[in-house]
Amino acid sequence: ALDKMLKSRSLEAITEPEIKVIQTDPVTVEAVVSLYPTVKLGDYKGIRLEPEPVEFGGDNIEAVMNQAREQQGSRVPVERPVQYGDLLTVSIEGTTEGKTFLKHKDISYEVIKDSPVPLPGFAERLVSMEKNKEQSFRLSFPPDHEVKELAGKEFSFKVNISEIKERKLPELNDEFAKSLGHENLDSMREHVRAQLKVRTEELSRRRFEHKMIEAVAQLCEVNYPPILVEREIDRLLDEEASNFKDGIKGLEAYLKNVSKTPAEHREELRPIAIRRLVEALVLDKIAKEEKLEVSTGEIEEEISKLTKEAGSQGEELQKVLASPQVRHSIEHHLLNRKTIDRLVDIAEGKV
Repeated sequence: ALDKMLKSRSLEAITEPEIKVIQTDPVTVEAVVSLYPTVKLGDYKGIRLEPEPVEFGGDNIEAVMNQAREQQGSRVPVERPVQYGDLLTVSIEGTTEGKTFLKHKDISYEVIKDSPVPLPGFAERLVSMEKNKEQSFRLSFPPDHEVKELAGKEFSFKVNISEIKERKLPELNDEFAKSLGHENLDSMREHVRAQLKVRTEELSRRRFEHKMIEAVAQLCEVNYPPILVEREIDRLLDEEASNFKDGIKGLEAYLKNVSKTPAEHREELRPIAIRRLVEALVLDKIAKEEKLEVSTGEIEEEISKLTKEAGSQGEELQKVLASPQVRHSIEHHLLNRKTIDRLVDIAEGKV
């Protein structure tokens, strides 16, 4: 009966109905269903946007060159007091309110200015300390700290440094460039310049695409059931959890440490979820409007590309990519890419 009613009104449900029996003689029921979202497109073909200019200079190139030096640098023991940038072998004991909350022996600790680990101000107190001379000090969180449980709380530390190592960087010369596979320093700079150009152009294009999608979405009238927002929030949480070693448990532990409930965090993610949902629905609608499709050959080509990029894991990956669900996901990704490319062409006045 519900199916007939939906069809008679040209409605499409995306969830199972919640049914409430109002009376039994005659049978009267109330059904609540989430309807498929609707998108009314605005005049997206009239949008014109100017791409951002691609800019990078010598400072960017030198920064990358110095980053390469940092990566190739080594640590050497020194006989002097601690300075910023040093790598220490240190034993630390921390207490608060008479209880030990931190106890490590001979751990590695890099002295980085303004580091929040294990407490703001800790790294600064190590500067100028000498080896094998145990020192004690206290640190407190500010009274207006965002985490109320930590605001104004005092912590005591005992620290003993057994080794101090400074970073020794290679000279920026032809020999250094050759060690990284370049002909000389000039050819290394040209290689870095070319890489920066590609990276900057890609970043500029992504910003342009994001700006364009936002502009298109603002022209559209989008209606969707609340359940789709909740599902999008769930996806965002899954993405966040993947960044933690223990997955969702790691995320929950992090939220507990910052005194935030899962419900509060869901509300923080809601605006992001709504934006992602609306943009996805708009792109799907435009793909249909523009009659864009992805061929089987294009899917196979993408799978082949992903398999090659996986190297030795390619054969294993190919089995995963063969599943209907993954193929559908790849198809959707390629269709989105085509749709965004079409919108970029429209925004630049090419079509």
